[in-house]
Amino acid sequence: MIEIGRKLNGRYHIIGNIGSGGMANVFLAHDLILDRDVAVKVLRFDFQNDQAAIRRFQREALAATELVHPNIVSVYDVGEEDGLQYLVMEYVKGMDLKRFIQTQYPIPYAKIVDIMEQILSAVSLAHEHRIIHRDLKPQNILMDESGVVKITDFGIAIALTETSITQTNTMLGSVHYLSPEQARGSMATNQSDVYAVGIILYEMLTGNVPFDGESAVTIALKHFQEEMPSVKMFDPNIPQSLENVVLHATAKDPADRYKTAEEMSRDLYTVLAANRWNEPKWQPTGLMGETKILTPITDDMAMPSSFNSMETPSEEQNEPEETDPQVEVKKKTKKPLIFLIILLVLGLIIGGGVFLAGQGSGEVKIPNVEDKTESEARKMLEDAGLKVKETTKEIPDDSIAEGKVVKTDPAIDSTVKKNREIELYISSGNKKIKLDDYVGEDYKDAIEALGKLGFKESQIKITKETDSKVDEDKVISQTPEQGEEVDPKTDEITLIVSEGPEDIYLADYASLGYSYNNAVTELLSYGIKENQITRVDKPSDTVAKDLVMAQNPAAGNPFNPKKGKITLTVSSGPDKTTTSSSESSTVVLGSYAENYTYDNAVNALINLGIKENQISRVDEASDLPKGTVISQDPGAGATFDLKNGKITLKVSTGPSNVSIPNLIGLSSAEAKAQIEGAGLKYVEGSGDTSKGKVTSISPSVGDSVAKGTSVTVNFSTTNDPTNDGAN
Repeated sequence: MIEIGRKLNGRYHIIGNIGSGGMANVFLAHDLILDRDVAVKVLRFDFQNDQAAIRRFQREALAATELVHPNIVSVYDVGEEDGLQYLVMEYVKGMDLKRFIQTQYPIPYAKIVDIMEQILSAVSLAHEHRIIHRDLKPQNILMDESGVVKITDFGIAIALTETSITQTNTMLGSVHYLSPEQARGSMATNQSDVYAVGIILYEMLTGNVPFDGESAVTIALKHFQEEMPSVKMFDPNIPQSLENVVLHATAKDPADRYKTAEEMSRDLYTVLAANRWNEPKWQPTGLMGETKILTPITDDMAMPSSFNSMETPSEEQNEPEETDPQVEVKKKTKKPLIFLIILLVLGLIIGGGVFLAGQGSGEVKIPNVEDKTESEARKMLEDAGLKVKETTKEIPDDSIAEGKVVKTDPAIDSTVKKNREIELYISSGNKKIKLDDYVGEDYKDAIEALGKLGFKESQIKITKETDSKVDEDKVISQTPEQGEEVDPKTDEITLIVSEGPEDIYLADYASLGYSYNNAVTELLSYGIKENQITRVDKPSDTVAKDLVMAQNPAAGNPFNPKKGKITLTVSSGPDKTTTSSSESSTVVLGSYAENYTYDNAVNALINLGIKENQISRVDEASDLPKGTVISQDPGAGATFDLKNGKITLKVSTGPSNVSIPNLIGLSSAEAKAQIEGAGLKYVEGSGDTSKGKVTSISPSVGDSVAKGTSVTVNFSTTNDPTNDGAN
């Protein structure tokens, strides 16, 4: 183990031990160069010569450095010293979600939704980078002192492009959050992460995991054999819409589950709306059909060998250790023949069960109806035990005559349940088809529908605009319009998509003397809903009862009427407790960083009873707007002594300026590299940008400007004799 006090790489001063796992130890350290605390993850000494362990450790660094997101623990540095492999990561001061559930249950529904939205935002980004976490659980989700969620431990995340490590029979992660397909030994997918997030949501709502048992095998069996217990058994007041999200996310069949983390997030966004509170209970559709009794699988049956490496995590344990690979190797080498027999028997049991289930459920193969007339196709499909939609869709095809079937949805030769509804695509015979109306639809659904008609994504142009009346991601308008004839092979489609309403700028309700009701009335007029507004009552000897004392976000900050949330701190009148009370001399600090200007933060502190001479200001350059509080010491939630306490507010002076570099005589590529390297925005001006050289720039060379400023670069023309590249 690395010793306390060591300076790793001459930069990271090791302060103490945070925790340890099967492969690595994590230390708290201080970055001496950037003057900040960091977490340093060091590969254990006994794995330093294990090339497989080193590769996995390096994969973690590679995967994590690709994921830059406010809800993912950042990786700052990676290196090796004296044979020690280490990662330097963001240090999150707070607690993990497991501990938060244990100490804060029951958790308000709005807080649960907020936490879930943050988790899903991070998971969605990882999936965009083709990275599956595979071990999502509350112990791997940290919460800082401001309530910001941070997902950590991408050590067993698998990049889909790394086919050498996508082993279908390798089971990783905690069994309490394991998807049914992983429990069967199949490869993890994006929907496996969605399942784990659904189990986490269940745990936040009930305080318990849905399935528990004495062994990993017992718990894994329950994931694909038993129905999800109702969250209403623990809390009958949970709205049906919220239980529906749990059921949808944890569906046994991935076909019934949310397809993406983003889809689940969109559903959660409106889950607490009044019109959804008593919606019908969600029911799966992919598994509908005649139920057949299969031979039950019991705890005594042999299970996949991957279960041998899975321990049953204790619910009281915050950081379960990973299985020691060396111990696993010893177990496997003792009785290889026994494990081969177990795997063979299990394969026969599960294979037979799947076969019987398929036979009993009435699955059929969609017959080949290509190049058939509509009536012939309908008869063939109905004779096979399938239903056919009344309406058909037209699609151009060069080889199939007009009026004949081109394809079906689901596709020809695919296996589906009996009575499944099939859609027919009929050849229009020519290249033109009439365009459907996609206005009001989710733009992703529109793209999918256009793709089925033969349009490539490169032919579909998306333009986003703000719109106060059309929900985010919905199509505002389309070109060509509904009913116009288009050619899916050559024509382009433009969809104007809503970004939701424009941001608004909030008034300073405290300084303007607004009552709580008047402030709410104004907020509602902007389209903000009541469930986006939180009221916090606090006593005050200086502010009249029911008047707003403070707000978060502060006045002047941009606010999204659809997504934003605002907290209004309202006076409850003078404090009736006696001044001799030991509690009257202390207050709890709020969070002023990033959301408050310095003046607003000072006003909020004074309203708490803190005097101006107890407040210190430190200015420094920052990307935050000038005058915005960067950080505070003590932090949010700290107890403050009104008599002797001191608080320091670090305040932004705005972005630091840079000088315009001399670009005269450079090529377009050289000029662009220098401009962007200085933190400025490159804008092409007049002249020949492909062959010409820089003749002038605006602002001028040497001017001091803020980072992000646009710099227009003009070039010589091909006929200009000063152009070195002219023929």
